[in-house]
Amino acid sequence: MTEDGERSRITVDGEEFEVVQPYDSLGTYHLSWVTGPDPQYGFGFRIHPPAPVGRAELEEAVRDFLSQVDPTTGYIE
Repeated sequence: MTEDGERSRITVDGEEFEVVQPYDSLGTYHLSWVTGPDPQYGFGFRIHPPAPVGRAELEEAVRDFLSQVDPTTGYIE
């Protein structure tokens, strides 16, 4: 854990993401694509009403993100 929130890692379809859930924003998640072209690149999402999400929901969010990524550039175009 860090001062800015709880950190964990998740691997989906061979791609690794660091997941941060900020302490001050329940239901908010920031995912950095560790194995992507830029380790700072990723996405975030928020659940309303605020609630924790499980592994299945995180995997679905990652797959949705990856489906938008251009395989040539490694970024969403």
